[in-house]
Parts: sequence; structure tokens; C-alpha cells
Amino acid sequence: MKIFRLIGVFALVTVLSLSANAQKNYKQEADVAFGGSKYYKAIEMYKKAYTKETKKEIKAQILFQIGECYNGKNDGKQAAVWYNKAIKALYEDPIAIFHVAEIYRAEGKYEEAMTEYKKYKAANPSDKRADIGIKSCELAKEWKDNPTRTVVNPMPLLNSEDYDFSPVFADKKNMELYFTSTRQGSAGSEVSDVTGMNFSDIYTTKRDKKGKWSEPTVLNETVNSPASEGASCLNKKRNMIFFTRCGVEEKGVMGCSIMWAKKAGQKWGEPEAIPIAADTFAVGHPAISADDNTLVFASDMPGGQGGKDLWYVTYNKKAKTWSEPTNLGSEINTPGDEMFPFIRENGELYFSSNGREGMGGLDIFSAASAGVNQWSGVENAKAPLNSSAHDFGIVFEPGQERGFFTTSREGGKGGDDIWEFYLPPKLFTLLVKVKDKVTDELLVNAKIKLVGTDGSSVEGITNENGEYLFEINGTERYIKEETSYSLVVSKQKYLNAKGKETTVGLTESRNFVHEYVLQPVENTVIKLPLIEYAYNKADLRPNSKDSLNYLYNILIENPQITIQLRSHTDFRGSASYNQKLSQRRAQSCVDYLVKEKGIAADRITAKGMGENEPIKGADGTVLSEKYIKALKSKEEVEAAHQRNRRTDFKVLRTDYVPKTPAPTEGEQ
Repeated sequence: MKIFRLIGVFALVTVLSLSANAQKNYKQEADVAFGGSKYYKAIEMYKKAYTKETKKEIKAQILFQIGECYNGKNDGKQAAVWYNKAIKALYEDPIAIFHVAEIYRAEGKYEEAMTEYKKYKAANPSDKRADIGIKSCELAKEWKDNPTRTVVNPMPLLNSEDYDFSPVFADKKNMELYFTSTRQGSAGSEVSDVTGMNFSDIYTTKRDKKGKWSEPTVLNETVNSPASEGASCLNKKRNMIFFTRCGVEEKGVMGCSIMWAKKAGQKWGEPEAIPIAADTFAVGHPAISADDNTLVFASDMPGGQGGKDLWYVTYNKKAKTWSEPTNLGSEINTPGDEMFPFIRENGELYFSSNGREGMGGLDIFSAASAGVNQWSGVENAKAPLNSSAHDFGIVFEPGQERGFFTTSREGGKGGDDIWEFYLPPKLFTLLVKVKDKVTDELLVNAKIKLVGTDGSSVEGITNENGEYLFEINGTERYIKEETSYSLVVSKQKYLNAKGKETTVGLTESRNFVHEYVLQPVENTVIKLPLIEYAYNKADLRPNSKDSLNYLYNILIENPQITIQLRSHTDFRGSASYNQKLSQRRAQSCVDYLVKEKGIAADRITAKGMGENEPIKGADGTVLSEKYIKALKSKEEVEAAHQRNRRTDFKVLRTDYVPKTPAPTEGEQ
């Protein structure tokens, strides 16, 4: 896709030469205009040539070339119309099908685009661009349905009905912007043969303390000229400007060069060209590194990967000269177009490309710094920063996750427009719901204590719905990024409950919901996980210690309670023997908790219940001696006896205070 389109007034252009017989010189004149990227003029000449031409294959070529012109001037809808006419006229090169697919993708018609990509793949199976296009459509639909947290908005005060693009910060306080525009009021009075519109100039606008941007005005005449200027950048000190200038010629190619100028008072001095390539090649879209030593740019000069590539030159401060250009290589460049570079202060490289998997047209990509003048790990910025339209010319406000970029998507004023973007903070909330474990009723006035690893500590009380929402605390948020939290839920006459939550590693905002069921303690026997004993034994089985650890955690989480630990037996043996056996079993549990786990001895009392309280089954039936005798199988009988051989507990007090340790010698 001839993506420099309207930007192609000053940007990079590809010289194409077609060898077909002229028809009253219309086609020849059109070919010359097209070779100089004068698409607007070429369209009129091709249409005249078409009406005079009689050969079908030449007419098909002309239809294709008209499509190329519309594509070059960024009129995708008309380009698709003429490409399809060429296809219908049996234009022999299947590239027309590929162009239609690319246009459909740029319009967000991903299903239609995939159909055309598959047609092109069938006609030209060796071209991998078809596979990239198909995969791009699949990814675009996914990214559109699952956008990143980035927020984008148009900037109506900066934009016009013409083309406005490539913003850059122009002062140290980041309160002034330069951008390129083809709006009325440019320094040149001629109309472009490329677009049929004004030549582009660099404009300036300033932001007041309330964030409102002023009416854009043309930058001083030393920078802007009768030619086209744009795609600029400034150094860190904002006292040097680098920008693109494309010459104007009646015939042939418009060459583009990078100019630079120093600040002279409040204005820019006379600009000079940086000698990079011959005038027959296009060089532009400069991006300067933080140390002012490396200038990355786009060019169609030979030696690249194809299309427009990103290159760089370095500055020798002693010799005051720029080095020979170096291509950034296949890690960054593709057979397509790579343009509009921007280097962040952290060394990351941002650029736009239509040669990679993307949403359509130009997509914005980033690459991490991999050493001096090296970048790797290219990633698509995805939606909403990218769209099916052209997205390019990004700039970040230094030290911030916000800035501006250019897009041709719907929602602007027309042509290319400048939009803002920013990454909002990740927002987290925590809703705690509390219920009674026995009745399932909502618990009002339950206390929730939230403690963060950042040192924060806050408490909340549940409302009439048994809920409390940790959200905003004044101007701050309770739940913060990269922080872990512990929760304690408490209420009088209930056991405490604990929980944990973390925002560490989360990339998206989230609303957490935790539900706690509190165990009432008044006149309630609380079940424990099954604690098993061998027949006629008081020794704990190994897995029973794991069950007692559950009770240990309850005692630790509720330091104010004392309990009665109760052990039960089955019906085998005499009642008096079972009473003694159950007491030994209860005591074995207490000994484990006191001696091995460190629970204070005055917090727990052993109580043998013998065979006096048989347990209820799942259906509510009491597993009494009579019931067990009626069971038919030996396995059922043994299982019932094992159920009765259990341990549970009751809360005796909820106001326990540890005894003050006896003073040691010397403290009396």
C-alpha cells in the first residue's frame, strides 16, 4: 500500500516506471505524474487515457493504475472500486486482489478481507503476505474485542477538516506542541499534485494551565517554505529541531530530505540539510535519541528490507559530521513499510508498519532497547491505540504513560487527526459479604480488618446487606497496585474468619468479591474434620493430626476463646469403659495441641463423652445402637461405628486474656 499517501507530500515516495504505449501522451503523462507520486494529477490523465485506449490488457492496466493512485492518496474506498474494476477486466497481476484485501482490512471488514487474502494466496501461494493478512484479521478481531486499558480521545481543538498529524512536544515543560497540517494558511500557495490539497506545514499550539490548547498557528518562515514540511522531532533541550522537507518539481520525482535548525532566540535559525542520500531517494520522519547522537529515520534508499525502512545515522561531535546510514535490519524492518519512528527517554523505539500482523493500514509497534542503536522484541500496541485505519506518529510525554498519536479512524474531523492517549491507573475494589454459617442470614455490624504489605491498615463495618466495600479513601484507593492484603472478619459471639488477596502481577483493573460465613459459638457444638482412632485405642492416627491442625488454626485466629474438646466413642464395650476411653482420646487431642502446637493449656479442656451422643447421619437419622444393629452389611456397621468415634468442640468463653507471665529474677 502506498502508505505515505497524503503524508507522501513530504514523506517517502516510491518511483514506479511503467512501459506501455502512450495514447495521445495521456498515459505517458499519467505515468510520469504517478512516478513522482503526483496521484491527483495522474488520476485525471489515466481516466482520459482509458477513454482513448482500445486494447483490453492496456485498459486493465490503466484501471489498476487508477486504483494505485487512489491508494497512494489514501482514498481506500475509491481504490478498492478501481482495483475491482481491474480484476473484472482480467488484470493479469493478482496483486490487485491483495490490495483489495488490505483495503478491506483497513476498513475493519475482516471477514471480507480474509476472503480476498485467501483468493490471493490461491493465485500467488509463494507470497507470505497472504498468511500475514489472514492472521492479522484473526488477531484484529481478538484485540478489538479485548482492548488494553489505554484510553484514546480525539483532540478537536487541534484538528481541522484537512490532514493533521505527527505531534511532538516543543518545550521543556511539555506545554507546546508542533504538528504537521495541510490546513488553510500554509506558507506555500500552490496545490499539491499528490493530493489536490495544500502543501503541508509545521504548526504550533500551546496549552494553558487548565489544559486548553490554543488556536494552532504556522511556525516561523525559516522552517516552513513553499515546499512541504512535516514529521519533525526536537532534542531533549528543545533547542534543535529536525524535520522533513520535500521539494517541488514540475516533472519527475519529489525528493525528501531531513533538515535541522538551531534555536535563535525565540525563533528557529536557518535550516540545513543533513546529507544522507541522493535527492532521488526519500528520507524523512526523523527521531532523535536522548543523547542527541543518533538520528533514526525512514527511507526508501537501496539496501533495505523492502518498501520504506528505518535507518539511523550517528553524529560525530568533534568532526561535526553525520555517519553513513545503517539499516536497522530485519529485526525491525519488513518487506512492507516502516515509518514514523519515535525514541522514548527509556530507549524504547516506537514506529508504524504495514508489513507486520496488525489491525489494518499502519499499526503502531514498540521495540525494547537491546544495546547501542539496537532494538528487538517488536510488539503490536493493539486496540484501542491501533485500529483498522492508519495509526502512526506517536509521541509520549516524558516520564508519563500518556501523549498523542495520529489516526485516520472515524471520530475525528477529517483526514488524519491527532488524538490523545493515556494509561489510567489500575483500579481495584474489594467487596466483603458476611453471613451466619448456620442460618445463612446476612450479618450486620461485622468488622473487617484489612492489612496491606505496604503498611496500610483499615477497618470497615458491614451494612444492612451484610456487605462492606473497600473502594476509595478520600483521594486514595484502599486496594492498591502490587500489594498483598490479609483480611480478618469478626463479630461478637462468632468465630473469626481470615482471608487473603493480592494485586501483585495483575495487568487489568479488577473488582474482588469475598464471602465469609461465620460460625456462631453460643450453645453450639462445632464439628471438626474426622479424627480417627483405632478400635479400642486412644492413640491418634497420623491423618488425625492433620485434622487437629484445623482446630489449631481456629484457636490462633480467635485468641480470645477457650474451648472444651469433646471425644466420642462407638457403642462397643461397656458405657463406663467407653467413658474412660473417650476421656483418654480427648486428652490425646489436647496434649497434641498443647505440647506439640503450643496452645496455652488454660485455653482447652478435655471432655470424654463416651457413647452418650451418637452422631446424626446425612439424612438426619441418629446413628444409635439400635440403628446400627439393624444395618445389614458388615461394612455399613463398621462405617457407622467409625462415624461415632469422633471429636468436636464447644466454645466456653469469648473473653480469654493470656495470663501475665511471672516476672523473671531481677524484675521484682
